[in-house]
Amino acid sequence: MERTAVNPWAWSVELGYHQGEIVSGHTRTLYCAGQTAMSGEGKPQHAGDMAAQLALSLDNLEAVLGEAGMSLADLVRLNVYTTDVDRLFEHYGVLASRLGAAGVAPPTTMLGVTRLAIPDLMVELEGTAVA
Repeated sequence: MERTAVNPWAWSVELGYHQGEIVSGHTRTLYCAGQTAMSGEGKPQHAGDMAAQLALSLDNLEAVLGEAGMSLADLVRLNVYTTDVDRLFEHYGVLASRLGAAGVAPPTTMLGVTRLAIPDLMVELEGTAVA
């Protein structure tokens, strides 16, 4: 798989994402359901703790990717949904550093939403990966 960043402006790279990516020569595409701070038993975790919810959501996204033989390095798109954009930005470095450690800066959209499917949850990560 070959990835080519598309950035008509440099500012998004400083925030840890590309405006677009051209992916060529790929063989498999994984569309991940939104991952939240749920335990392996399907119970919501870390009510009121944005940092812990973001970390567990990332762990769960990595688990789905891993089950498919992929990793964060294979992400080509990331959507972030949150009930509190300001609180998420306080902890956004957690997301940016984990993506950076994987050597990836996927095109990302962040949306503030009224609520997620489970009321105690504050962040949901939805990814697309190509390997």
